[in-house]
Amino acid sequence: MTVTGTLSGNKPPAGPRGDTPVSARAAAVAQVAAEHACACDERAEFPVAALTALRDSGLMGLLVPCEYGGLGGSLRDLSEVAAVLAGPCLSTALIWAMHCQQAATIAGYAERALGERLLPRIAAGEVYLASVTTEYGKGGHLLSCHSPLASDGEWLTVRRDAPVVTGGEHADGFLITMQAPPPSPPSAVTLVYADRGQLEATASGGWNPMGMRATRSIAMTLSGRVPADQVIGGQGGFRPIAVATFIPAGHIGWAAAWLGAAAGALRGIVATARRPAGRRQLKADSDSFRHELARIRIDLDLVGSLLQRVIAEVERPGADIEAADCQLRLNGLKVAASELCFSAVNRMIQLSGLRGGYMRDSPLHLERTFRDLRSASLNYANERLLSANGLLTLMDRHVRVG
Repeated sequence: MTVTGTLSGNKPPAGPRGDTPVSARAAAVAQVAAEHACACDERAEFPVAALTALRDSGLMGLLVPCEYGGLGGSLRDLSEVAAVLAGPCLSTALIWAMHCQQAATIAGYAERALGERLLPRIAAGEVYLASVTTEYGKGGHLLSCHSPLASDGEWLTVRRDAPVVTGGEHADGFLITMQAPPPSPPSAVTLVYADRGQLEATASGGWNPMGMRATRSIAMTLSGRVPADQVIGGQGGFRPIAVATFIPAGHIGWAAAWLGAAAGALRGIVATARRPAGRRQLKADSDSFRHELARIRIDLDLVGSLLQRVIAEVERPGADIEAADCQLRLNGLKVAASELCFSAVNRMIQLSGLRGGYMRDSPLHLERTFRDLRSASLNYANERLLSANGLLTLMDRHVRVG
């Protein structure tokens, strides 16, 4: 089953839940996330209240086609909502964006029977999806797996040990990468959907990180049996799914969330600097303050421009996402957003000083945003993408830029 409109710029008509604008839904959820963000960060607790608000808002079905009760949204909608949610709570934004990545994959590639069973539940907010792609010994490399899937024809046996499963304790379903049944090589990766009730899912590690504390990205062991029609894209068929949907949706969602967090931090500084007491505290009338603020804004605008360029390129009908120039920009978006957004918040802390920027109880919350964004370059490590882009640059001898 291939559903049009999931990653297309041609959005289908709004469904029955489409009367409320997506922006209003996002703003309402962001308010809930803001109320709980500090406590969730302090305790490294999953943002249950924000997830409940997301379930009730219809946004869990943003990328589910209207025919299944979803909102039939686009990658541009994904980026806009992720940015809004990230302003008060980057953890909530990334949890939701990664769920949407999984939902888009199911909408685009699941067999019809599975899609008809599962997509209406996702659209109704009943299923929060977690991704299981990491593996001991190979990290987050998407296109290989060393955990073989066993099949007797009608049923598949899944056993997976994953060092990182974002939100796994609270997920209602999982998309799991597995090695296709023997004698397939590790490069023959199969994507499998499993409902939580079909698995024994247990936490196998703790979670006490520097930042992104509310994501609860714990180690998990998953085992169970699922029907054979829960393979997505066929045995060994994950690579084209990853290239066309999984990676683009992931990089766009991440970049938008990181940009939203940095932009939210900048809004706080601008609001402070516009008040008389804040203007004096920040020395906002000085050229040095204005110059630094301008450079921060330039960096965020650069990320925003690249984000919009990549979205337009990926959503263009007939786009060749595997083309070298497209891959360069897609990988470059993840690297640039992770580095420039973190750098911008680091400079905001310098601008705001010890009391305004560095203290944990500052109303600007720059310290939390700094810790959260420090993880961005580690989230599917930039070095891996830079190696790929270096090779692609050598292949693009005409150096087509812009």
